[in-house]
Amino acid sequence: MIDWAPIILTTKLALVTTIVLLIISIPLAYWLAYSKSRIKPIVETLVSMPLVLPPTVLGFYLLMAFSPGNSFGSWLQDVFGIRLIFSFSGLVIGSVIYSLPFMVGPIQSGLSGLPNSLQEASYVLGKSKLKTLFSVLLPNIKPSLLTGLVLAFAHTVGEFGVVLMIGGNIPEKTKVVSIAIYDEVEALNYSNANMYSLLLFIITFIILLFVYLINGGYLKRFWK
Repeated sequence: MIDWAPIILTTKLALVTTIVLLIISIPLAYWLAYSKSRIKPIVETLVSMPLVLPPTVLGFYLLMAFSPGNSFGSWLQDVFGIRLIFSFSGLVIGSVIYSLPFMVGPIQSGLSGLPNSLQEASYVLGKSKLKTLFSVLLPNIKPSLLTGLVLAFAHTVGEFGVVLMIGGNIPEKTKVVSIAIYDEVEALNYSNANMYSLLLFIITFIILLFVYLINGGYLKRFWK
């Protein structure tokens, strides 16, 4: 019998992380798509670094930053009573940073591919930049938004290094499915490890297949 707590925790972490990423990524992707600032390449580099940076490196620096033994972690604990290491909140922050490019990238690409005439027409009609973004631009990049949401969710589900470094292995608190699989393999419980792995494989396959079907227009053709 497998323990369902890691699965529930992983789903919760992925949902919360995806929602937070959507809120952060829309304005960030908009700025990256249209800004001509000199610091734009630096910001793009920082956003994209989790794509190539080993997760243990990111996890290590977050662990050091959040640790009560360091100034920032000590300040959070003393002033706000917040302890981020070995906590669900810490997992969310680490997951947001680690999955950021998987949400920002598709949205930025979608916005960059839109014709400038859409914005210009909206401005001529008297709409503000904010209203233009939400009523004109975003509705025209629904496939990009869907791709970003799914990639961020799926990437968070499969995290290991970052969540292990920040959260450790606390049952029902920070022990997600990827860590549960590692524990089962170390204990030579290959049957349970296979159940966890197979479940993740099926979930991610279904999610990604759904995205490709939507973006490829296959579902629309099917229902016609």
